[in-house]
Order: sequence, then C-alpha cells, then structure tokens
Amino acid sequence: MKRAVSVSLGSSKRDKQVEVTLLGETVVIERRGTDGDVDRATALFTELDGQVDAFGVGGIDLWIELEQHKYPIYAAHKLVKNVRQTPIVDGSGLKNTLERGVVDALIETLGPAYGSGRVMLTAAVDRYGMTLAFYEHGYDVVCADFMFGLGIPIPIRRLGTVKLVGRLLLPIIGRLPISVLYPTGSKQEEIVPKYTKWYDWANVIAGDCHYIKRHMPPTLTNKVIVTNTTTEEDMALFRQRGVRYVLTTTPQLQGRSFGTNMMEAALTAIAGKKRPLTYSELNEMLQTLALKPTVHDLSQ
Repeated sequence: MKRAVSVSLGSSKRDKQVEVTLLGETVVIERRGTDGDVDRATALFTELDGQVDAFGVGGIDLWIELEQHKYPIYAAHKLVKNVRQTPIVDGSGLKNTLERGVVDALIETLGPAYGSGRVMLTAAVDRYGMTLAFYEHGYDVVCADFMFGLGIPIPIRRLGTVKLVGRLLLPIIGRLPISVLYPTGSKQEEIVPKYTKWYDWANVIAGDCHYIKRHMPPTLTNKVIVTNTTTEEDMALFRQRGVRYVLTTTPQLQGRSFGTNMMEAALTAIAGKKRPLTYSELNEMLQTLALKPTVHDLSQ
C-alpha cells in the first residue's frame, strides 16, 4: 500500500484521509493542514521524509511555470529544506496537464454554449494551463492577478500582457513572504466581498477555491465555478449563493475534491519512480485512468 501526504499551510478543518485504488494500486491520500504555521509544516515534512511515498505541498506553490520557465517561490522551498528521500510535488504538473481540459469538459457536459463566454481567472499565472484553455477557445478573459494577488484593482485582458507581467514580476513575487502570497489558516475562512463588478461580468469564475470565495459577493446566480479542493461545505456555500455548476478539476473522493498537489502526489506515489513525474508521464496516467474534470449541477 502506498501513502501520499499533502502538508498544507491551510486550515486543519479541511483535513481528510481516503483510501483509493488507482491502476490496481491501493494508495492512502491524506491532507494535513497546519493553520498557517510555517514551523509546524516544516516539521511535518521533516518528520515524514522517507516514511511516505510522495509529498504534496499545499497552500503555496514551489514554482510558478510560465512558457517553459520555472520561477521559484523561495518561502515554499524553505518548508521542504530538510526533505531528502520522499519526492515532492506542488500540483503544477496537473495544472499544466489535467487543467488544460477544463473548457472541453464544460462543452462535453453542458453543451457548445460553454465553448465561449466571459471568464474571470483569479490568478492566471498560477494556473497557466487553465488560462491557455480559455484563451484558446476564444473566451473573453479577465485575469485578476493584480486584484487577488496584490490588491491592485487592475484587470489584465490580453494573454501577451499576462506573459509580460509574469516575466517582470514573478522573480520579485517569488521572494515575498507566504503571508503576502496566499491566505493561510483562518484567513481562508474570511469572505470580504470585493471586485463585484468582475464577478457579475463573468459567466465563468475560475481559479483556486480560496481565492474565489475570498471576495465573492452574496449573489452568484447561474454562475459556473471552475476550481478544485472543494469540500461539502464549499459546495453548500456556492449553492446558497446561486451558483448553477461547479467544475472540479480533480475528481471528488468521499465528498470532496483534493488539491492538484494532493492528486499529483497520489499519482507520483503509485508510479513508484521516487521522483516527480514528467508531463508526458502524467498525461499517460491520466488517459489510462480516464481522469478528467467533473461538472456538478448544484440545482439538483
């Protein structure tokens, strides 16, 4: 039996452990939140090194990849500084493989009307595969990286601008502290409505679940949410606010969808290569497992 553990800077209230069988291999996948406690997360990675088959890093990226260039997030690398044996992934592999299929999944499930539209991406550079999918299908796109990442109310509309901003700012952003980069611990539970104009404008709201919830307005009638790491409570909250569909980029297991880092860690564990998988290896496994984004109808 394999074991994959995601150590997250997020809330421990979202912890879950499930046992699944993938490609004939049983794997226990476990999410362990540390409520924003960096020292505790570092200690967990150190303690479990060599005791589990793969690590996922949750709540922050190790790298942000843009156009074949990887920009390190130095604060995240400090979390895993003592890991010597267990392979570590942060979900970027699935973000650039599995998430490229989100629009195709919308079209397949909901019809050709969802082959285009208006989408707000909370952080385009963090989910570049998903971002490319919407641009390639001709969506009218607003990338809200400045808004959700830096609190600056400037939308980005063109893909070329996303690339330029990424090249200029990611080397700087990579040196910022964790508290600036991402909501951790109890901050993940806070909802402060903001940027309502763009929530209202969009047919589809896509990105990290915590970012989407962080500033969402009281009403999201008939919207489509494209995200992952959803719990039953998240789904209930979206339903309460009028969301019609939620597409989870990772499959639901026992009532929740785990983060891309967790699912990539599970695939890494069962592959048994003792290293992160290449994109081609991940794509091959995804095809064999028939894993693809899933649409959930909240009106039912």
